Amino acid sequence: MLKRRINLDTRSFALSYAAENLESSLLFLKELIKIPSVSTESERSKDVSNCANFIALRLTSIGIEHVQVYETAKHPIVYGDHLHAGSTQPTILIYGHYDVQPVDPLELWKNPPFEPTRIGDNLFARGSSDMKGQLVACLSAVDAIMKTGKFPVNIKFIIEGEEEIGSPSIKKFLQEKKDLLISDVVLNPDTGMIAADIPTIVYGLRGLAYFEIRVFGPDHDLHSGAYGGVVHNPAQVLCDLVSGMHDADGRVTLPGFYDRVLPLSDQERKELARLNMDDNYYSNQTGTSGVWGEKGYSSIERISCRPTLEVNGFLSGFTSQGAKTIIPSKAMAKISTRLVPNQKPEEVNIQLVSYLEKHAPSTVRWEVELISDGFPSISDINLPETQALASALEMIWGVKPVYKREGGSVPVTADIQQILGIDSVLTGFGLPDDNIHSPNEKLHLPTWQKGILALVHFFFNASKTIKLDIK
Repeated sequence: MLKRRINLDTRSFALSYAAENLESSLLFLKELIKIPSVSTESERSKDVSNCANFIALRLTSIGIEHVQVYETAKHPIVYGDHLHAGSTQPTILIYGHYDVQPVDPLELWKNPPFEPTRIGDNLFARGSSDMKGQLVACLSAVDAIMKTGKFPVNIKFIIEGEEEIGSPSIKKFLQEKKDLLISDVVLNPDTGMIAADIPTIVYGLRGLAYFEIRVFGPDHDLHSGAYGGVVHNPAQVLCDLVSGMHDADGRVTLPGFYDRVLPLSDQERKELARLNMDDNYYSNQTGTSGVWGEKGYSSIERISCRPTLEVNGFLSGFTSQGAKTIIPSKAMAKISTRLVPNQKPEEVNIQLVSYLEKHAPSTVRWEVELISDGFPSISDINLPETQALASALEMIWGVKPVYKREGGSVPVTADIQQILGIDSVLTGFGLPDDNIHSPNEKLHLPTWQKGILALVHFFFNASKTIKLDIK
């Protein structure tokens, strides 16, 4: 263990401790990954609870106080705090989640998904990047600073187990524990970087409205020879409805879909131009022969700052090997819309219903269900906490970070903004090719290790940068 030397200030000591204990941090990450905390699978509920308790023990072991595992309607939320910096110092609420995505299709994994495997500079496992790796980076930075004997700011933790299923319990928890969670800013490391050499700060997240559309025709599957050409096929109807949700220019055709969309500012366009992520970049990233989307906008604008509608899955009729000549009795599609400020999920629901009422034929019945939603969020990049993070990242990477909006959704960010009235500063140390939500998820360890050191700097910077309005 590193011993405190008289000529080493607290920041330098914490940085040295973190650097000398990177392997210890990695060992803890591996143990955390081994717990298959898949929140969407009911058979894994015990594993999810075990993961929450494992994290609670870790918080206690590094000196966090008042650690408690709160039960919810589904999976637990872990809380803890360390509030000894004094009333003149800011309180930072650290958000994280310990649940992970399912591993399907399992046959595409090159290594067992819950047996972390190091190959070169990468650690392969489910949750390595999203977001157990990011969570452990935070815990390691906090641990290093705690070893100095004095944390420069007040900190609180809220770590949930339902992020991958839309955080259904977090809003109620925030409302019920509002007084407990009072803070000045949120640190959320659940985003990523655009490249290993370009640190990234996310100041905006898209929202989500996720739907299931069901179309019903005959009361049972029919012989296609006996009834083809007479009965309207629900699968064909659904295909027609979905194909009409975009026009020839790639715009979503739901009535009023773009009415609330805020235009980009000149400053935002300038930041996007720095990213150097053109059409070829996205073609190479995705293995496609070209890009597609709403005309009049660049790929980086469409993927981060414009709303989209995507088909996530179809289910209808006979899909097994061989042939079965039927007209299916029903068809289902899963549709997700990514939303930007100031769009609202419930309004998009109304727009989708209006579209279906206008275009669905009377020969079938249909229904639509909003099964998951979350609001978009956006923060001012000039906030003191954002600048504290920007300086921390530059200290480690040697270049100024880029600011970007993220195409994905982290619903808790908007919930915190609305319920607690505080903004989040978002970063993370995952890379675009980390295969999150896919087989062979990985974490680039050199980037992750830099991230730990940057977070140490952030907490010290925040104590100097964030000024409280004390009356």
